[in-house]
Amino acid sequence: MITTLAIKNYALIEDIRVDFNSGLTIITGETGAGKSILLGALGLVLGKRADLKVMRNSSEKCVIEAEFSIADYKLKPIFTNNDFDYEPHTILRREILPSGKSRAFINDTPVTLQQMQVLGERLIDVHSQNETHTLVTEAYQMEVLDALASNGTLLMSYSEKFDAYKKLSEEISVLISEKEQATKDHDYHSFLLKEIEESNVVEMDQTDLEETYEKLNNSEEIKEALAKALQFLSDENVGGVTAITEARAQLSAIQSYATNYDELWQRLNSAVIELEDILSELDSAAENLDADPKLLMEVNEKLQNLYRLQKKHSAGTVEELKEIRDALSEKVASTGEMEDRMEQLQYMLQTKESELTDLSDKLNTNRQNAIPILKNKLEAFLSDLGMPNARFEIQLIEEENFRRNGTTSVQVLFSANKGAAPGLLAKVASGGEMSRIMLAIKAVLNQFKQLPTLIFDEIDTG
Repeated sequence: MITTLAIKNYALIEDIRVDFNSGLTIITGETGAGKSILLGALGLVLGKRADLKVMRNSSEKCVIEAEFSIADYKLKPIFTNNDFDYEPHTILRREILPSGKSRAFINDTPVTLQQMQVLGERLIDVHSQNETHTLVTEAYQMEVLDALASNGTLLMSYSEKFDAYKKLSEEISVLISEKEQATKDHDYHSFLLKEIEESNVVEMDQTDLEETYEKLNNSEEIKEALAKALQFLSDENVGGVTAITEARAQLSAIQSYATNYDELWQRLNSAVIELEDILSELDSAAENLDADPKLLMEVNEKLQNLYRLQKKHSAGTVEELKEIRDALSEKVASTGEMEDRMEQLQYMLQTKESELTDLSDKLNTNRQNAIPILKNKLEAFLSDLGMPNARFEIQLIEEENFRRNGTTSVQVLFSANKGAAPGLLAKVASGGEMSRIMLAIKAVLNQFKQLPTLIFDEIDTG
């Protein structure tokens, strides 16, 4: 139980210490007297977020300290599991500095807010003014039933697998959308890939083709130029070969008495040999160069096909077309990969569904077993609260899909008067009856949770 609450520099409070005894403590006062301030301060040592606005004097630190006597409660495992120092008289302290920073301590050991929350949830249960409204929600009703069913560990396992199941389901949904789009694109990509592969354009030498085309397309002009060059060199009167041959003969005539011109003779002799070789090649080239309309047409078709595909795919070179072909090939292949991935995910999803079904069956069995216990205890407590004829009907409803807490929802029907047909709690219970039911639920939960301290903020409303 809580034994002491000390508050310094918080809201309207400069410095106060409140000591509590075992049993029932009632704090009363007019609106604005500061009752809620005590609850707000207590919330800080239970791990709630701090706000600089709560500081009475912003230049000094705010300190909230609560001491609990917990020797009679089985809380030591929580300390051990979280590496806290266990003390029969445990102190939770929260400090808010003027800088806005906040520090938390358990038995003078610095801890995180999350660690403080973990311990705080086992030390105090606070019923807030508006909590009665949650009583009619299915989520709260299931939470109460699960508490009595001791489903905590099962729910943690189920929740982990449910998150994995949801993630898999979402991944499958995304893959389905991608696969649908890929299927639509598959035929088009396959057509483009086939067009490029069958044209063999990626194996072509574009430069060589273009040179061949120009030569074939201008074969007549080339042949005429070769013939004229041959004529100029071989003409007996003005031909280059004849002239150089005559010049060489003149130098040969003086070789016997003018040897210093031998080098010139050698050069002229080399020129004659080179020109004769050129003449031979020109003659051979002219003889072998014939117009080939068929070959010209074939080369032209290849080039036009290449140019068309380059324009279609915005490719400037054959190399770029190769890259486009490879990309198309990957896209076509990816459709098959998606099929494999889909099968894998579906198998994983079925496994998760099986695991969830097994866990949800265990949860539901525990819930069914807990229903009569909850019903009987609530009716007994309400009888003590002046409602001897109060009756509950608690039903589990099977849902089609997996939910975060299983495969069933809970429905609570209530009747306050003898002979009255039970109806939905939200519709038939008055404000005063709701307050009594909430108090009864807190009493039942305390029997199962063994909380050291219960705080009721206006539990008697109505």
